[in-house]
Amino acid sequence: MGEWLDKRFNITASGSSIHTEIIAGITTFMTMAYIIFVNPAILSEAGMDFGAVMTATCLGAAVGTFLMAFLANYPFALAPGMGLNAFFAYTVVLGMQVSWQVALACVFFDGVIFIILTAGKVRQAIVNAVPYTLKVAVGAGIGMFIALIGLIQAGIIADNPATLVSLGNLKSPIPILAMIGLLIMAVLHAYRVKGALLWGILIITIISIPLGITTPPEGFFSMPPSIAPLFLKFDLKGALTFAMFPVIITFVFVDMFDTIGTLIGVSTRAGMLDEKGELPRVGQALFADAVATVVGACVGTSTVTTYVESAAGVEEGGRTGLTALVVAILFLCALFISPIAKIVPSVATAPALVMVGVFMMQSLKNLNFDDLTEIIPACVTIFAMPFTYSIAEGISWGIISYALIKLFSGRGREVSKTMYVLAILFLLKEFAL
Repeated sequence: MGEWLDKRFNITASGSSIHTEIIAGITTFMTMAYIIFVNPAILSEAGMDFGAVMTATCLGAAVGTFLMAFLANYPFALAPGMGLNAFFAYTVVLGMQVSWQVALACVFFDGVIFIILTAGKVRQAIVNAVPYTLKVAVGAGIGMFIALIGLIQAGIIADNPATLVSLGNLKSPIPILAMIGLLIMAVLHAYRVKGALLWGILIITIISIPLGITTPPEGFFSMPPSIAPLFLKFDLKGALTFAMFPVIITFVFVDMFDTIGTLIGVSTRAGMLDEKGELPRVGQALFADAVATVVGACVGTSTVTTYVESAAGVEEGGRTGLTALVVAILFLCALFISPIAKIVPSVATAPALVMVGVFMMQSLKNLNFDDLTEIIPACVTIFAMPFTYSIAEGISWGIISYALIKLFSGRGREVSKTMYVLAILFLLKEFAL
């Protein structure tokens, strides 16, 4: 079995091991397992059955991640995307008074469009057209973004009407526990302990039980809820209207550049880019993402996308599809062991996200800080992601600033035609559409 896995996923050739890949997969799953319960909570606001959405979430994530493992052989995990599920429930269904069946059909068409764009190599061309500077910046920007998410989950950063953000109440148990978790992970990493993030998550989860932050599981196994209330319930005809066209385009845009940003950022950090600065097998990775969205719509969940939390597994050494395979298997297991998965609190995973943010910022050392036509667009990309709370917006403004600064500095020939086209499209999106 070990020889087959090694040969199938090129584990040794990738500088990894089966043990490392398994630890990486478990770590990635732990950092994104919250989606199993958060996604149903959000989509149930749109009138969808909570239990059915939970099952659909696990199935969509498992199928997409299996495809990523076997088609692309990358350690990236997929699941219904945060932000996209909120847009689905609060903007489309509740805000526009559209039925969830129609909204689900919009997600289905989003996936179909993605498959067409991937088959036509449009998405691959976009990924490869992004210059190396922006690829590094995307990774660092995602690092800041997920570190911000972790700090918010930990209660270390809180909202403030006067200053937007401020320091949270550090005297309360959750921020204290999160900081302890961060310390544990940092020290274990300093000692080069394998699975440092996973050990930190497990230790904080155990400590959280007597503190009342989480509770022991009531059982170990449970049968998954039926997806019958949602399976193939989308309204395709209702989505094929002029009013729904902007909704479909929004799903396409946000999903495309969230996925591209995650692939570029995490693969850059993992050293997966080739000598041209391009990501091999990017077409297969994007195809897995597109098919997962279609499957997700069929079983009853919002857009399935590549998860930025995959960076946690990469930091644990995951380099091949075996990491993704482990995540996919755990999502299937979660259908039956949800009582166990449910006890891991956000305070345990929050410090792992902060640690990943730190690791992803390390790629900045590869930038040329003496060339302002390179460093300014990089900084725009990095700053925009956390401050707009959107990976897609960070990429948009990074590309716009890169093209404009190069053009008006007399160095326009350094920018590819694809980048200019993207810059124009992004400007139209922001100011004309």
